[in-house]
Amino acid sequence: MGTPASGSAEATPGPAAIVLFDGVCAFCNGAVGWLMRRDPDGRLRFAPLQGETAARLRARHPEIPADLDTIVFVETVAGRERVSLRSEAVLRACAAIAGAPRWMRWLALVPRPLADLGYWLFARVRYRVFGRLDACRVPLPGERSRILD
Repeated sequence: MGTPASGSAEATPGPAAIVLFDGVCAFCNGAVGWLMRRDPDGRLRFAPLQGETAARLRARHPEIPADLDTIVFVETVAGRERVSLRSEAVLRACAAIAGAPRWMRWLALVPRPLADLGYWLFARVRYRVFGRLDACRVPLPGERSRILD
């Protein structure tokens, strides 16, 4: 599980969950679009790891790595921020939406070290397989309120 913030007074009010992603990764941007389409209630917000929102979260949560190969899921539980990384972040983001495929539940049964190894291997080849964008994605008009800086 993620790590709660030390001192919830520092946590600022905001959306219930934020997904931090590599803003120049073509696969990651596609995954953000996929999550948005399956989250009609707008439970999730998204921010590039290269942006100010990620920098502010890193200042409060040193466990969030500065490298761009880690997806991060930050949720507020009982007034405290909880951070999930890598495979756990993927599972928590999918659990937060109504439209996640049922097979995703089976991934939760994979031991975390093995799931994180698979995540790490995929993260190493994602640019070669899916490409790299020249800049962070520009949100579509209907997405603007869900994409943070």
